[in-house]
Amino acid sequence: MGLLEQCEAAFGSPDLYRVLGVRRQASPEEIRRAYHRASLRVHPDRAEPDAKEEATRRFQILGKAYAVLSDAEQRAVYDEQGRVDEEGEALSGERDWREYWRLLFRKITVKDIEDFEKSYKDSEEELADIKAAYVDFEGDMDRIMESVLCVDYTDEPRIRKIIEKAIDSGEVPPYKSFIKESKQKTIARKRRAEKEAREAEKTKDELGLGGVDDLKALIQSRNKDRKKEMDDFLAQLEAKYGNNAKKGGKKTAAKRGKK
Repeated sequence: MGLLEQCEAAFGSPDLYRVLGVRRQASPEEIRRAYHRASLRVHPDRAEPDAKEEATRRFQILGKAYAVLSDAEQRAVYDEQGRVDEEGEALSGERDWREYWRLLFRKITVKDIEDFEKSYKDSEEELADIKAAYVDFEGDMDRIMESVLCVDYTDEPRIRKIIEKAIDSGEVPPYKSFIKESKQKTIARKRRAEKEAREAEKTKDELGLGGVDDLKALIQSRNKDRKKEMDDFLAQLEAKYGNNAKKGGKKTAAKRGKK
């Protein structure tokens, strides 16, 4: 089975750009960040024991998709002809895809995350991300709160005020799902978030977190139902702190999450 067929079977599309979650015109750095984000979602080290085999297969396919799109010549052939060179070095069956991943992305420390949160909150970047999430999800606060980086349920009043101000100024449209959201949905979201926060704090205590340089433990301390938020969070951190990161080519959290 060729790479495109593998993508279709594993991710529901033979389109390498769609599999990584980027537009066809994406810059090399955007593609790199998208690969990091997508691969974090299926990394075998994060999978349950009974799902490791499938996670490994999907992880390897993502690595191959990135190997093609990160090679200028291979990408040009794919863009022009819609095919990939199955015999080329990029798709070598001998490649250790986990080692390939480790060479691309350095470990991110707890301090990196804390520093990023401090600089991100109330920044122009966060403001743009909130507006983008609101438009992309047509006012659905559940999805907005899951998409925007570094927020928890205590941030919701602040997020709502930002959106309301943007609506009043005409920057974004007044979606009915936001304007007329039921009180029951708001309460349910708050209760769900409070429960997740309690579970995360309990896990954090059990793992003994508190400034230790342990990304894996930190990921485990976050609730499993918000994997997408953490994935986008880590991808943006990688862009800021990764060894090979370049400036420019940023996308908002919401747009990065769209397929």
